[in-house]
Amino acid sequence: MKAVVVCDSTYGNTQKIAQAIGEATGSQALRVTEVMPADFKAFDLLIVGSPTHGTKPTPEIQRLLQTRRSARKGVSAAAFDTRHVSKWTLLFGYAASTMARSLKRNGAVLLISPERFFGPGH
Repeated sequence: MKAVVVCDSTYGNTQKIAQAIGEATGSQALRVTEVMPADFKAFDLLIVGSPTHGTKPTPEIQRLLQTRRSARKGVSAAAFDTRHVSKWTLLFGYAASTMARSLKRNGAVLLISPERFFGPGH
């Protein structure tokens, strides 16, 4: 199985998680700026990660996932976010669930529920 981990990272926390997932799965961990949706044709597993920004993924990850080709129909996928607890995110949500919905809408098959990793507050 050929896999890729695509992420955006503001403070470095999401990049560290993406690299750890990449090492554990024997896959590449790439920044969102290093890939194009057409590149995803070569992968059987797509893992996407982003910090939570205002209850959503970063704008770069959002743009990537809004592209119809961001997930090949039937490709296995997973999503994760990094977050800190605040009253706003507790009320309105996090990035991982938004990314998972987008992947699914584009035809991906989610292997697991969206995952979360907690980082220091900013």
